[in-house]
Amino acid sequence: MKKLILSIQLLFLGLFIYAQDAAVSQTEKVATGLRADSKIYVVVAVLVVILAGLFIYIARLDRKISRMEKS
Repeated sequence: MKKLILSIQLLFLGLFIYAQDAAVSQTEKVATGLRADSKIYVVVAVLVVILAGLFIYIARLDRKISRMEKS
């Protein structure tokens, strides 16, 4: 039973490795879309700014609520 489970795991491991290899080779051939124009960095920067703003807003809101609870 253990050998059967090990064989199935190794079979799936081989399939995952092949899938990763195929995905890497496709992206190395041609950079399309946002990567071709290097605009992906702009998208990432905007997302980081938005998330940072949300975290700062939540932290400030938490401090205000804590002060109101104390008084």
